[in-house]
Amino acid sequence: MASHSAISPHEAADRLAIRELIDAYAHCADRRDAKGQMALFTSDTRFLVFMDATAAEPTQELHGRVSLAPVFDNLNTYETTTHFNGQSTVSLDGDRATAESYCLAHHLSVDGDGQRSLMIASIRYLDEFVKQDRGWLFAERRLMVDWTETRPSVA
Repeated sequence: MASHSAISPHEAADRLAIRELIDAYAHCADRRDAKGQMALFTSDTRFLVFMDATAAEPTQELHGRVSLAPVFDNLNTYETTTHFNGQSTVSLDGDRATAESYCLAHHLSVDGDGQRSLMIASIRYLDEFVKQDRGWLFAERRLMVDWTETRPSVA
C-alpha cells in the first residue's frame, strides 16, 4: 500500500482522472453506450478476458479499439446490468499508470417465458493506462473473473 503524507495537485488530478475513467467504463456498459466505452481506449489497445482468473492464457484477446465493439454490444443480451466498482490501487509513472480495481457485475436475464435469472460476477481489472492529449485512456485491460453465481431472480 502506498503511503501518501502529501501528494501534488498534479498527482491528485491524475489519480482522480484514472478513477473517473474506470467508473466511465462501468457507466457506459450499464447504459449500453458501446461507442462511449470504446472511446475510453487507445486505438491500439489490448483487451484480454480471463473467464478463469487462475488460467495462464486468456479466454479471449482483442487488439485495437474497433475490435471491442462486439464485446460491448454483447451486453445487449441482458435485460439490464449493474457494475458496482469497489476498491482500486493505482501506481503512477509519468504519463503511464497501472491499476487493479474490483467490480461486482450484475447481469439480469429474462427468457422467453418471463423467467428471470441473475448472474453475478466478481471481477478484477488489471489495467495499463496512458495519458494522451485528450487525457487518460486504457492501453490494456485484463478482465479477470474470480467467480460467478447464477440464481433465479424475482421482479
